[in-house]
Amino acid sequence: MNVKGIIYLTGKTTIIKVFGEEPWNVFIAKLGAKDKFFNNMIMSVTPVPLDKFIFFLDELVKEFFNNDMMQYVTFGKVAAQYALSPDGIYKSYLLTKDTKQFIESVMPKFWSTYFDEGTVVTKFENNVAHLKITGLKFKHNYFEHLIMGYFQKALKIFGKKTVAKRIRSMAAGDDDIYYQFEIKES
Repeated sequence: MNVKGIIYLTGKTTIIKVFGEEPWNVFIAKLGAKDKFFNNMIMSVTPVPLDKFIFFLDELVKEFFNNDMMQYVTFGKVAAQYALSPDGIYKSYLLTKDTKQFIESVMPKFWSTYFDEGTVVTKFENNVAHLKITGLKFKHNYFEHLIMGYFQKALKIFGKKTVAKRIRSMAAGDDDIYYQFEIKES
């Protein structure tokens, strides 16, 4: 499984914005010393092997966030904000105004925009967005926390406040991920 380099670049941009360019340069030099892959130029379309990307995120959390793994949720929200903002590269995903269409047709595209394996199925019923991710061979909290943060922020950018409820979880040992996002009236 590969991740498109856009997620790496989102992390880079965010870290530089928050911590500055010098701390990023020091971090990436240490990362490149540990894994030569990170000495290469990574562009938005560069396929980054999942194990390399997970290594990158884990090292990022250690370096900048005191090893707080719940920062993956924050990373997901930042990635959604970056991609779906009015100046974002995937802002066109927000052109639909129908909630059901957004959840059932647009949200699965988020996954395929960033990853080349796994399947996302979404359904909207009774004011609840159901999100299931299957077909993943690699289990890591990243999938659950980062992706759930992304989807929750995407719904917020779309104009919907939600309360997330975990039904099944790879982080808890299940073979898939299933979340429900209850839409709250604004």
